[in-house]
Amino acid sequence: MSVIAIQSNLRDYTVHFHDDASFIEGFTRFPQKLFVIDENVWKLHGTGCLAALADSERVIFPVSEELKNLESVMELYDRLMECSAKKNMTLISIGGGIIQDITGFVASTLYRGLNWVFIPTTLLAQADSCIGSKTSLNYKRFKNLIGTFYPPSEVHIFSKFLQTLEKYDFLSGMGEVAKLHIMGGVDTISSFIVVLPALLRRDDAAILLAIRRSLTVKLSYMEGDEFDTGRRNLLNYGHCFGHALETVSGYAIPHGQAVVVGMLVANRIAVKRGLLSEVAAQRFAEHFLNLLLDFKLELSGYSLAELIAAMRQDKKRVGDGLVMVMVTDTLEMVKADDVKTEEIEMAVKSFP
Repeated sequence: MSVIAIQSNLRDYTVHFHDDASFIEGFTRFPQKLFVIDENVWKLHGTGCLAALADSERVIFPVSEELKNLESVMELYDRLMECSAKKNMTLISIGGGIIQDITGFVASTLYRGLNWVFIPTTLLAQADSCIGSKTSLNYKRFKNLIGTFYPPSEVHIFSKFLQTLEKYDFLSGMGEVAKLHIMGGVDTISSFIVVLPALLRRDDAAILLAIRRSLTVKLSYMEGDEFDTGRRNLLNYGHCFGHALETVSGYAIPHGQAVVVGMLVANRIAVKRGLLSEVAAQRFAEHFLNLLLDFKLELSGYSLAELIAAMRQDKKRVGDGLVMVMVTDTLEMVKADDVKTEEIEMAVKSFP
């Protein structure tokens, strides 16, 4: 087992990497605890690596983007109150980013803070969202408008969970892995391209290395900006348009897949602005971004007006223009607050 220690203004926490699932049994010895487990994860692993939890108090939670809301939070409040939850309660969540967001929000708000342990089971959660302290809920049709900053006390990564992911879920996670490797610079993205075939085969050693590199890159953008007021904003590369596409599609397009599309759209605008060469944009698309899309997407099938309206709801937007994070030829990240609707229209029409 290896550990990454993360410093936080809220509380320091640790990320633990495990070779086997024996660590899970240790949580059953906590005196006051409630396990919240993704329904699909329980179906796949309830008699396997999660068998130690058979007699533990647990909530098996159905997961969908539509359930990432305040109603789900209140359901968990009620269940915790039934368990006579107090400040010494530990909430242990096992699942992907949706479970993380819902349970993290609950842990941050009930009694102004419960102890919280997160065991991510998707690539997207293991390589990206498990660190950073954010919890996010959707409000009506809009993505991640409600949230808090609240890190888990511990994160435990067991990569064998990834072997049972559906292809679209695995590729969704690969979208965020690709984004973070681009942001890591020339050496990081070059190594990513080399190991991509092994990653797509779900080679465990390649996956673990990619997860560690992704988390290291993300940490480098969080340092000194934990609460997302400056440099950390650059992690929204691919998300500005991606979140809008998720919203307009009614969340039919998974987050990481939408991020891949968002990066392709951002790259088209970066080329038009002279930040990124056409050659580099084509190289990004052909060498890995296009390979991470699980479907052929026609953006012309979505309303441009609705996409623009959804982009106007971006939390990072402070002026009249739209927000877009773009990459340059030297792999520097640039945040533009003055993107025009005409630029979005151009990028959408030229996609893919």
